Amino acid sequence: MEFGLQLANMEPARVRSIAQAAEGLGYDLIVFPDHIVNEGPERQYDPHALVYDAMLMAATVADATSKVRIGHLVLCNLFRHPAVTAQSLVALDHLSNGRLLAGLGTGWTETEFQMTGIPFPPITERLRMLDESLECILSLWANERTTFSGEFYQLRDAILWPKPIQKPHPPIIVGGGGKGLLRIAAKYADNVNIVPDAGKPGKVSLDQVKKMTDESFRKKIDFVREEAQRRGRDLAEIKFSNFIFAHTITDSKEATRQTAEMMAAGFGMPGGEAMLHSPLSLIGTPDECIAELKRRAKSWGVSQFIFATAMGIDEAQTRRLYEQVLSHV
Repeated sequence: MEFGLQLANMEPARVRSIAQAAEGLGYDLIVFPDHIVNEGPERQYDPHALVYDAMLMAATVADATSKVRIGHLVLCNLFRHPAVTAQSLVALDHLSNGRLLAGLGTGWTETEFQMTGIPFPPITERLRMLDESLECILSLWANERTTFSGEFYQLRDAILWPKPIQKPHPPIIVGGGGKGLLRIAAKYADNVNIVPDAGKPGKVSLDQVKKMTDESFRKKIDFVREEAQRRGRDLAEIKFSNFIFAHTITDSKEATRQTAEMMAAGFGMPGGEAMLHSPLSLIGTPDECIAELKRRAKSWGVSQFIFATAMGIDEAQTRRLYEQVLSHV
């Protein structure tokens, strides 16, 4: 079982401190989102939230730690040419001495593209771009020279040196929730991180959040397994990852009930009971949280849990989560 934190909305010095504390406790990975603005449901965002370059933040943690894996959940494919992405990720793999977890996605926050004028094609096109990008990156990592003639990218005798430390390549994590994205994950990913589908609408919608239930999460995992099997992949090679957007450790069952009802109201869900088993949240006393994570691991086949920190986390909360919950799962 692996446990990680996605660090966001923090100054670099805080990132270093949290990452070092997490490594000391036994967390397995530290990842970063890749955005220009950190947007919440229905395009809500704080214009003064801290959004630093994702590559540099990963490099900061790679330099500050020695054991924890580092990477992204996930890089936006539209922000960089695949040759540039491949080169930057190789640098991170070397800087971390082989600890890179390479995360890629289509890009979904339409607001960022409206602000900057970067083209934002329809989701079907972005999916084809991601597919080509992953093929290019893997070839650049593996081969002396790469020639690729695609719909979006063209490489002619392209070289990339050095190659990654990890062989045959750094593990790839692909994040998303739509069937098109999950097909790409089944083709390339070592880790599949399933979240509400935001690709087509270009935002996180409350309607999609409501659809992310215990049952729908399990069905998405089954879909990936079916697609991977159809491609002849060994299912044992694919790990599944649960990204927990909000977590609260309570001191009593009554506090658990109240917190779940409050959170459900915020997400527009029918009741608190739905939040207790929602893939998006973890709410409960330490014993309740331990039991719920064990249930998810058994029921869904999840072997990686990653906790969001955009709403804030400190060393004490990091320690409590690990020592009272995660170390017992």
